[in-house]
Amino acid sequence: MARTVKDYGLIVLKGMGMGSADVVPGVSGGTIAFIVGIYEELVDSIKNINISSLKLLLSLRFRDFWKAINGNFLFMLILGIGLSVFSLARVITYLLETYPVLVWAFFFGLVLASTWVVIRDIKKWNWKVVLSFIVGGIAAYFITAATPAKTPDGYWFIFVCGAVSICAMILPGISGSFILVLLGKYFYVMDAVKSLKISVLAVFACGILIGITSFSRVLSFALHRFHDVTIAVLSGFMLGSLNKVWPWKEVLETYTDSNNKVQPLVEANVLPNEYLWEAVGLAIFGFAIVLFIEKLSSQKDAKK
Repeated sequence: MARTVKDYGLIVLKGMGMGSADVVPGVSGGTIAFIVGIYEELVDSIKNINISSLKLLLSLRFRDFWKAINGNFLFMLILGIGLSVFSLARVITYLLETYPVLVWAFFFGLVLASTWVVIRDIKKWNWKVVLSFIVGGIAAYFITAATPAKTPDGYWFIFVCGAVSICAMILPGISGSFILVLLGKYFYVMDAVKSLKISVLAVFACGILIGITSFSRVLSFALHRFHDVTIAVLSGFMLGSLNKVWPWKEVLETYTDSNNKVQPLVEANVLPNEYLWEAVGLAIFGFAIVLFIEKLSSQKDAKK
């Protein structure tokens, strides 16, 4: 696919959008990839990192390897994700700790609008699609309602966290950051990012590489072979995940992490009790941003 410098600049920006979503527990970078129109290309590109392409690399056929994996696209996207994660990790964690209701309200509107955008990609509704949508919603609800665990800090477990969370990160509606919360390692990994703990980040990155190259094959097959059913499951995931991003919560139980910070362990959704109009405004703003981005992407696709 021939792309201009402007096209690659836009891919970097889309990557930054994915990265900013991925650092928030409850919001998926896969959701952003879907609404900006690069989701299937992303999954297919990752899938192409396989034995055949690695043989090209080991044979020093770098140009052929780069072309086989859609290297320009992946590099620019990863660049955007990296820029966003390393620049926003500190800001996002600060906002989540200081203004949680307002942050969650913004992302509630974003996820709600994203669900609508994803559903519209279903070409034909039937009982299988409807059932898949319901199953996806129920599954996401129970995942997001699960109690976060207190887990070990060993490198082997950090590797597992990377492999499992990246599978969620490329699924619209299932947040890799929230999976890290369930595994008890969200703030641990965020602290590693902020303080550049290379050993922790390297092990986590190895888990990510193994997890994403394996899972992308399954996801790519499902999207191409069972498109509508797969999209229905993904949109159900997104709708069910709204349980996690509901802005108003009551902390029922806390724990002290490895950095001696008190973190919420068990939370329950409650009726609005503060920042009502500010939260509604931010939710509407998040909703509008998604529709605006989707419209721009649609217009660009129509011109091709």
